[in-house]
Amino acid sequence: MSNYLFKPRIVSVPIFRRSSLGGLVGADGDTSSGSVPPSEDVLLFPVRRIYCVGRNYRKHTIEMGGDPDREPPFFFQKPADSVVVCRPGAQQATIPYPSCTSNLHYEAELIVAIGNDQEGKNIQADEAMGHVFGFSVGCDLTRRDLQSEAKQMRRPWDAAKSFDLSCPMSPITPKEVIDDLDRASIKLRVNGELKQQSGLDKMIFSVPEIVVNLSKLFRLQKGDLIMTGTPEGVGAIVAGDSVQIECGELLSCNFEITPS
Repeated sequence: MSNYLFKPRIVSVPIFRRSSLGGLVGADGDTSSGSVPPSEDVLLFPVRRIYCVGRNYRKHTIEMGGDPDREPPFFFQKPADSVVVCRPGAQQATIPYPSCTSNLHYEAELIVAIGNDQEGKNIQADEAMGHVFGFSVGCDLTRRDLQSEAKQMRRPWDAAKSFDLSCPMSPITPKEVIDDLDRASIKLRVNGELKQQSGLDKMIFSVPEIVVNLSKLFRLQKGDLIMTGTPEGVGAIVAGDSVQIECGELLSCNFEITPS
């Protein structure tokens, strides 16, 4: 019999993986090369923490009024239960327009999934990618008006960044099946219109550098997600807008903002 006062909630993200048929098994059980054998259940990645990198693209730092030469990237967090899984091929995920804002912004981001049993503190540069399990793509939804107020009053960004359903993301794809991610571009469209586009090579901190720097501050563990920052072109979305994010050939995330 459990001693829990109530049943704990575990937030998990589906994993794309290679099937015995040679294709990729999707989050909804589909595969790129045929039907999935009954024995092949969908794997889940339990989320422990969500770390976020702020101002990791020079042009985005500038568009937000910062100086990339004087303000290096920094870290903040979102709660694990802010995740909304957007499954390719499934019915489009819906996110109600959040309360207490009239200026909701999109921020497309590559997401790193940590999945290594090794010690995750003070990771060395040549070991960083060994701690990475895979990648996803998602959106750091932001109450921009509340963020601006917090900046002016020198207060934390929790209300602006860490609200319910603020982290829509794709299933996680293992790094072994992703080719040339360093040369990939991340793109975001609103109602089909391109709003953000940038090569991942434009990041100030690369993925290994993010892992190294973050591990100096926190002990990285299996289940951690890292949102790696957004490029320039952020903007407002309203109820009725459909958002499409892609990075490379395998990572995609689609969702719709609905009335609150």
